[in-house]
Amino acid sequence: MPAGGRPTVRSRRLGAALKRHREAAGADQATAAEAILKSVSKVSRLEGGLTSASPLEVRTLLDCYGVDDPKERARLEAWAKTSNQRGWWLDFQEAVTPDYADHITLENDATHIRTWQPALIPGLLQTPDYAKSVISAGPFHLSQDQIAQLVQVRQERQRRVEEGEVKVAAVIWEPAITSLAHHPTLAVRQWRRLLDAAQRPHVTVQMLPASASREAGTTGPFVSFSFGGEPNVEAVAVENLPNTSVIEAPDDLALYVNAFDGLRSSALSPEETADRILQLVNSIPYGTEERP
Repeated sequence: MPAGGRPTVRSRRLGAALKRHREAAGADQATAAEAILKSVSKVSRLEGGLTSASPLEVRTLLDCYGVDDPKERARLEAWAKTSNQRGWWLDFQEAVTPDYADHITLENDATHIRTWQPALIPGLLQTPDYAKSVISAGPFHLSQDQIAQLVQVRQERQRRVEEGEVKVAAVIWEPAITSLAHHPTLAVRQWRRLLDAAQRPHVTVQMLPASASREAGTTGPFVSFSFGGEPNVEAVAVENLPNTSVIEAPDDLALYVNAFDGLRSSALSPEETADRILQLVNSIPYGTEERP
């Protein structure tokens, strides 16, 4: 069962998928309960993500609902196996809030990640120095130990990107990149990090020009996630000051898909972005910062 009775992202996604298939089959919860020899309340808790379904229960329910797609069956069974799986981020419980843990879980499970950032460099592409500066400047009162842990968490999150396990597409508004020039050493290292990341075949970095303020103002920062072989967006994380909201309703997801497509279309191409960032690197006089 999810810790403390709180639905985890994984159990909630699994429950929502099972409910969707049940409704598509025209079955009620009583029929589902009879299929797995459980109570109706058990099915209700499964669909709400309050408890986890076993792989056997998932197979039985999908049989009951007439779901024959092998990819869908394999995907939901895999979710059942990992719904209560302990993630590496639980070693940082003093620094990682439940909402942040949900975000990392989505990130860890994703095959495709798209992120729009109008004010900051995306966390998956940050240098440790930049991450520390951003975390320290936040509204929360954090100890030095907590800050150090959060920087380490951010580095751990980047491991899947570095190992090519996930495809990442980032659109960043130009002011978020150019404003770093006030801190030359930090800036050059971070700009070079973006250039290095963009050279990876599974990472795309695009800069939205500062002049595109109308497009930049259409939405705040968000991250979308896909979990299968196809880049179909299945969840979006929207970060607010007090928490992170995870959006999964199809109509709402479509809005974010359209927003990202519009931002990407208005942005510089990856090649133009790399040229612009390289210009920024070369604009910092030698001696002003430490160069590798």
